[in-house]
Amino acid sequence: MKPTQLIAMLSIAFSGAAYASEAHNHGKDHTPAHGGVVTEVNHSDYELVAKPDVLQLFLRAEGKSVDVSQGTAKLTILSGKEKQEVELKPASGKFEAKGEFKVAPGTKAVALVSLPGQPAVSVRFALK
Repeated sequence: MKPTQLIAMLSIAFSGAAYASEAHNHGKDHTPAHGGVVTEVNHSDYELVAKPDVLQLFLRAEGKSVDVSQGTAKLTILSGKEKQEVELKPASGKFEAKGEFKVAPGTKAVALVSLPGQPAVSVRFALK
C-alpha cells in the first residue's frame, strides 16, 4: 500500500471515530477542561491540547483526573501528507511533549495510551 493511500484510509477512519464520539449523549459532560479536543473511550475522557510547541493529553474518568504518572502515551499526528510520531511523558497529571508540531485545524491524531493494570487504549482526535 502506498503511503498516500494509508494516510487517506487513516484519515477516513479517524473522522468517523471522532464524529461517533461527539454524536452520542448520555448525560455526561465532555466539555474540554483545558481548551483541547475531547474524545471518550471506555467511559473515560481523553483531552488533547495541541499547540505548535507543546502537546498535552489529559485523562478523566467520571469527571476526575486519572493518575498518569506510571503510564505511557504515543501520539501519531497526520497533517496533510506528513506524519509525525511523538512520545508523550507523564508531567504534572498529564502526558506532555515539547517541540515543533504541525497541528493546524483538520489535523488528525491518534494516541496509544497504556496505564498500569489496564489494556492499552487507542484514542482518535480531529483537531478543530
